[in-house]
Amino acid sequence: MSGFEIFAETGETPPAEPELATPVEIVEPAALRSALVLSSPHSGRIYPASFLAASRLDAAMLRRSEDCFVDELFSGAVLFGAPLVRARFPRAFLDVNREPFELDPRMFEGRLPAHANTRSLRVAAGLGTIARLVSESREIYARRIPVEDGLHRIEAIYRPYHAALRRLTQRAQKRFGLSALVDCHSMPSIVAGTNGAEKIKADFVLGDRYGTSCDPALTAAAEGELRRLGYSVQRNKPYAGGFITEHYGNPASQAHALQIEINRGVYMDETKFEKSARFESLLRDLTGVTRAISDAANHLAGWRAAAE
Repeated sequence: MSGFEIFAETGETPPAEPELATPVEIVEPAALRSALVLSSPHSGRIYPASFLAASRLDAAMLRRSEDCFVDELFSGAVLFGAPLVRARFPRAFLDVNREPFELDPRMFEGRLPAHANTRSLRVAAGLGTIARLVSESREIYARRIPVEDGLHRIEAIYRPYHAALRRLTQRAQKRFGLSALVDCHSMPSIVAGTNGAEKIKADFVLGDRYGTSCDPALTAAAEGELRRLGYSVQRNKPYAGGFITEHYGNPASQAHALQIEINRGVYMDETKFEKSARFESLLRDLTGVTRAISDAANHLAGWRAAAE
């Protein structure tokens, strides 16, 4: 796999918070029939009491960075044989779509380890592994947090999530000859632009790192099915894929990764954090979209087996 090498597992680690004793949930299919692995890293909605107490923001503001209900929207893939990995922790608490140690030293009381990446663009934007900001550039914490707390979150939550992705993608490669990770996200319908608030025009944005993280057939399968269903689609702009797409996508090694961003305005009330009337139809449509990606991946696997 490409990119940053995630550190090896080192044994059991106590949970960062009692509410997150089980930080990751893996939903397995009744029978494994697909090379797909679904990942929903930002849909977690368990906000630990100690985290809320340490924040200067209320829960509603913190939830603005949450990919509400995205794990549910993609759950139909389990029915045709693909596993789903979903976070139970919120993105504002810890972001697994980052390198393990993208950390802002201004946030912490104490010295960060020497291997911490303190100068990435994501850290500069306040959106590192442990975020400093949520939407509209709101500071999360009332004061600096102990560095031991941050490092423990990484051990207790980040590591298990990526251990699950690594195990399932490796299983898919062993069983089918390749893995196809679909990283599932949502995007606000309105974002702050250089000229003020701007509406996101697309219903979906597909990110394949400009063609480098997966075979073109997988992106084409997703786009073709979405357009057939009447949705508007863009590729890579404004979201080309984050750390998960980059790290797990290496087509030369038969490891593919595609990021899917859904416009929240399509399926929910963004101010009330409630599902809209279109939610159920979108769930059905996304089951068809993921099936199309799965069929394309299985076709690639069959072609590869025939070629060998």
